Amino acid sequence: MLNIVPVNLGERSYEVRIGFGLIETAGAAILPLLRRKKVAIVTDHTVAALHLERLLAGLSAEGIEATHLSLPPGEGTKSWPHLSQTVEWLLEQKVERKDVVIAFGGGVIGDLVGFAASILRRGVRFVQIPTSLLAQVDSSVGGKTGINSPHGKNLVGAFHQPSLVLADVGVLDTLTPRDFLAGYGEVVKYGLLGDPLFFEWLEAEGPELARTDGDLTRRKAARLRAVTRSVEMKAGIVERDETEEGERALLNLGHTFCHALESATGYSDRLLHGEGVAIGCALAFELSQRLGLCAQEAPSRVRAHLKAMGMKTDLADIKGDLPDAAGLLQLMGQDKKVVDGKLRFILARGIGEAFVSGDVPGDAVLAVLNEALARR
Repeated sequence: MLNIVPVNLGERSYEVRIGFGLIETAGAAILPLLRRKKVAIVTDHTVAALHLERLLAGLSAEGIEATHLSLPPGEGTKSWPHLSQTVEWLLEQKVERKDVVIAFGGGVIGDLVGFAASILRRGVRFVQIPTSLLAQVDSSVGGKTGINSPHGKNLVGAFHQPSLVLADVGVLDTLTPRDFLAGYGEVVKYGLLGDPLFFEWLEAEGPELARTDGDLTRRKAARLRAVTRSVEMKAGIVERDETEEGERALLNLGHTFCHALESATGYSDRLLHGEGVAIGCALAFELSQRLGLCAQEAPSRVRAHLKAMGMKTDLADIKGDLPDAAGLLQLMGQDKKVVDGKLRFILARGIGEAFVSGDVPGDAVLAVLNEALARR
């Protein structure tokens, strides 16, 4: 089973290949991109222990020499020190402009390595081999790269498209249940923002996606479809709006709330990114309902599905202290979606009917946050 989703961006076009066993055959897929049979791999300790030997074997089978750097896992790695470490290591490997760097890991590694590739020798090519559900359906596609700052998430970065994405759905079996569900937060986002039929399918098949037992054939087919549909939706939006001048902002559904919550929790294991997205989507639909944009049934349906999946759905699900509503609103002020000092929110008129709004009353946001904090 192999699905190929093209991302059509002229000279920067590439394919997203989605299937099983793609790590073992990565050498054959990457070989046509190489001027010389040599690559540099950047991964993290967890992924290296689980999958690096298979990737090295797949490259070696095609006569490709590979060196590798392993970094600590976690959001804290998207930082200036680890960016500097990565760039200096790549220079030590004498990576040239026509060479290929491989980002082998989840969203953190993909973002960090993509940014390092964008600034190394004014831009070298890189291949994404995403190993988390979140990275496969979202962060590996579209060319957004970057690191975090003490001022906020992803505030330092560049648009730098990969040359190829290899999404091996088989590696999802090695994720912890929490990491899988965190990635599912990005999957459900696609149904909520623009495909109500996909959301309906997720309501029916979501529990099957997350199972670790039962009908293996059905689970594999469901995961393949979920990843493929998510990538199709993202690719289409990226093609129409590569640098987020308009429509691409829809992909940030739930993210304005999410990024503030991630900042408030110190980018720690208290809240994974996909968990923040799920909570943010629920809050975005609550805000939309408060503003009279959608029926009350819409936010209720969103929360019901997330709860059925066993996911975090509210601020009450975040352990430890949080700032008050005013403090969270202030954290939102550092979000990249601020334009002319005004926050842009992704709101919805219903399931699958999201739109960008730059005119959201602050008191409405504060009211939603105060209600959510009162439920803690």
